[in-house]
Amino acid sequence: MSKKLILFIGAPGSGKTTDGRNIAEKHSNITHYSTGELLKAESEKETKLGKIEKAFISRGDLVPTDIVIDTIVEAIRNAPTDIILLDGFPRKEKQMKFFGDCLHNVEGIELNAVIEIQVSEDTGRQRFLENGGSNEIFDAEMKIYKSTINEIEEFYKQNDLITIIDGERDSSIVINELDDFLQQKVALL
Repeated sequence: MSKKLILFIGAPGSGKTTDGRNIAEKHSNITHYSTGELLKAESEKETKLGKIEKAFISRGDLVPTDIVIDTIVEAIRNAPTDIILLDGFPRKEKQMKFFGDCLHNVEGIELNAVIEIQVSEDTGRQRFLENGGSNEIFDAEMKIYKSTINEIEEFYKQNDLITIIDGERDSSIVINELDDFLQQKVALL
């Protein structure tokens, strides 16, 4: 049986990680991964991949796309459930295309949906800062998001995979809408 993958994307501070965690907590048949947390956890391991990632992270460099994708695919394959929510990926057009090619050539993983949680820049900044982030990091992440989101949206629209959710609302409303969508899209129950 194929693993069903759902990507949560959005601006920094959109709530994609929190929403993914909350959905997974409601359903025992869903595993949630945050790309940043996956990379951090892998870099702390003494595996070959972990050592490579640690070298990039310790220098403050971005981990190369192929290494990020290898980490994600490995996590999905080893997930304890058949439905996986992954947030924070792709962040760049190159990642999206490379990941699409990779999934096309990997058996057992099926991309079912991409959910973009949209918030205004002001809302994103406020939430990001409330969670301990800095203006500098927010600005850097927002710059990347703005420079790539149109291409990412267009690519997933062409493949009839993207759904946009209004993340400005109360988190319980957003979670319920996400839950309803996933019930229909991947038949969670």
